[in-house]
Amino acid sequence: MKRILIIEDDLNIAELERDYLQLNGYEVDIVQDGIKGLEKALTGRYNVIIVDLMLPGKDGYEITKEIRDKFEIPVLIVSAKNEDIDKIRGLGFGADDYLTKPFSPAELVARVKSHIVRYERLKGKIVACEVINHKGLEINTSAHKVFVNGKEVQLTTTEYSLLVFFATNPNIVFSKEHIFETIWGDESLGDSATVSVHVQKIRKKIERDPSNPEYIETLWGAGYRFNS
Repeated sequence: MKRILIIEDDLNIAELERDYLQLNGYEVDIVQDGIKGLEKALTGRYNVIIVDLMLPGKDGYEITKEIRDKFEIPVLIVSAKNEDIDKIRGLGFGADDYLTKPFSPAELVARVKSHIVRYERLKGKIVACEVINHKGLEINTSAHKVFVNGKEVQLTTTEYSLLVFFATNPNIVFSKEHIFETIWGDESLGDSATVSVHVQKIRKKIERDPSNPEYIETLWGAGYRFNS
């Protein structure tokens, strides 16, 4: 049985989320405090973490960052904050998704299911060639490792999968929508802003100058292209 942790200070919302998730076969724990929630999240016993932004003790941004520093499991932010900057910031800290309150509990369940399937699919995905080389960038797909000029860089599962997608399809322009549907698996459960945030994070890790990228090029109005 998959285990879900809900870190939410509004008990009514947390219990509603729990009830719907339990009806769909998930085991669910609730914590209403940010510090205690992070402690439970870092035990490694959960398949998905659902975290609110405004929490006592430690906010959702900090919790997301600390979870992402240790684990690659899906993290979903739920918040009443609906500005684009809040969503971009949450995704930038490593969240896989962002739901704005109020939302349908059924939508939450659908997103949880989608992210679990995507995570397990990406963890088990095998690429035909074992080593991909592009101008100092080396991707060892059998070892699931990435090197830039001989130095290993750490990528999350999603970042790694996105980079492999680009590197195995060089010199082809892909729209954000196509990339989202390919990597995240269900276009209805998110938007292309997620792609932009993950591309920015990858560039910071592999590019000598992220503002003038050599590998992942932006073609304004069209999408992205990986230069071989």
